[in-house]
Amino acid sequence: MTRQELVTQLQALNATEKAEAIQILTKTLSNGSLGITKTIGVCGGDACIANTRIPVWSLVNDRRLGMSDARILEAFPHLTAADLVNAWAYADANPEEIEQAIRENEEVMLENLEY
Repeated sequence: MTRQELVTQLQALNATEKAEAIQILTKTLSNGSLGITKTIGVCGGDACIANTRIPVWSLVNDRRLGMSDARILEAFPHLTAADLVNAWAYADANPEEIEQAIRENEEVMLENLEY
């Protein structure tokens, strides 16, 4: 396959398929945490998409609630498919951290409902 054939095929993919292709490429190039930051005082120090206040756990939770990658990208137009690939890779590499953050958020939401 030539480079141009590959470009043509990649351009024909829908948003979800492009995100999957990026995920495959990213896994071969990085350790999976590229583009993810943890900053004290920002979102409680949770892992976030770099230069945003969007926690990885929140995106994972959106996915669990049935949102596709394409729908998440529509809901967060400033995010890229690569951001989601990085989020999924981070979540895969740090499942306990993500689960704990989701549980803590659910507890806070339940406490707020009680008031």
